[in-house]
Amino acid sequence: MSGHSKWSTIKRKKALTDNRRATVWTKLIREITVAAKAGGGDPGSNARLRKAIDDGRAANMPNDNIERAIKKGTGELEGAVYEEFTYEGYGPGGTAILVEGSTDNANRTVAEIRHAFSRNHGNLGTSNSVAWMFEKKGQIVIASGKVSEDKAMEDSLDAGASDFSTDADLFVVTTEPNTFHAVMDALRTRGYRAESSGVEMVPKSLVKPSAADAQKLLQLIEALEELDDVSKVFTNLDVDAVELEEAGA
Repeated sequence: MSGHSKWSTIKRKKALTDNRRATVWTKLIREITVAAKAGGGDPGSNARLRKAIDDGRAANMPNDNIERAIKKGTGELEGAVYEEFTYEGYGPGGTAILVEGSTDNANRTVAEIRHAFSRNHGNLGTSNSVAWMFEKKGQIVIASGKVSEDKAMEDSLDAGASDFSTDADLFVVTTEPNTFHAVMDALRTRGYRAESSGVEMVPKSLVKPSAADAQKLLQLIEALEELDDVSKVFTNLDVDAVELEEAGA
């Protein structure tokens, strides 16, 4: 799990340094809309919507924007109709990539994603070409702070987590997809604050490309993440191994 934990750390740092607020808000608003469409507009009974709202508020999104997004999802206001998608592909060095998001124009989206792959040394694959290399898991990343590892592990497992690991100054709590929101709520009640969280596609095994291919892969991921329709990008890159290789070079 260490490599995936490191990847979570990279994503967290990217989010902290991302000043493109308009782009961030666009993605968050869309997630709120899709969540409301899928499970209704009451965050009390729609855990996905509750998390999307929390993410929006963490990004300093005004309540008016959040409320409009919910109403568009429930059909109270007119708006684009979004459909969720997953695309699969291959990156440099034999790495696997999963791309998730939502779109109101599937033809436009697939063309943009294919273009990002082709311009960055990757190839868009067919359905289930790489999905079998991943499994869906909840991931909650918590800064260690003043809490001991033993205490954090005990609280996480008591909350229903299926696994717990550490990575530098972070605790990584893993859950089953259907218990993710319950574990999140339980940890929040106990005073823990998540640095990042979500239901993610976790690689079953990791690939160690060369440092050069790893850099190309990161450029491909960045190109995909810049697309408005893309919400998440997952890979089986072994970040730890690449860092060790670079250190020894």
